[in-house]
Amino acid sequence: MDIALYLLAAVLILGGLAGTVLPMLPGIPMIFGGIWLAAAVDDYRHLGTGWLLAIGLLGTLGVAVDFVAGTLGAKRVGASARALSGATLGAVVGMFLGIPGLVFGPFVGALLGEWSAGNSVLRSAHVGAATWVGLLVGTLVKLVISFVMVGLFALALLM
Repeated sequence: MDIALYLLAAVLILGGLAGTVLPMLPGIPMIFGGIWLAAAVDDYRHLGTGWLLAIGLLGTLGVAVDFVAGTLGAKRVGASARALSGATLGAVVGMFLGIPGLVFGPFVGALLGEWSAGNSVLRSAHVGAATWVGLLVGTLVKLVISFVMVGLFALALLM
């Protein structure tokens, strides 16, 4: 039974790593779930409370980055409040529209929000593009955090 649970933990961790770049999978929660499962099967001998809290805090940071990255990209170029709201709304609506919605939802939301604030189409497109760049940077940060989580897990197993 332990082997099957360790295999499930490995599948969760590998699937989570894929999920950090594939928007349809909850990458960081899957990684944490796999790490926690492996720790539980091991009776927390290698991964105790301190390790799990540190990895969990990193995971929380990664999930937070995922939610605010697009909005921060728009804010960086001086987007209006409507554009920031549009980027957030676009991200939420995009979750229900599959990969294209997740990729383009915040862009379209920021663009429409900025445009509704009375700015030109060019300015609105600039804000939308900055939102998209923010999402890209956020994905890279999530990927780094994911690998750090797995690295801490490996380090704890070696100690």
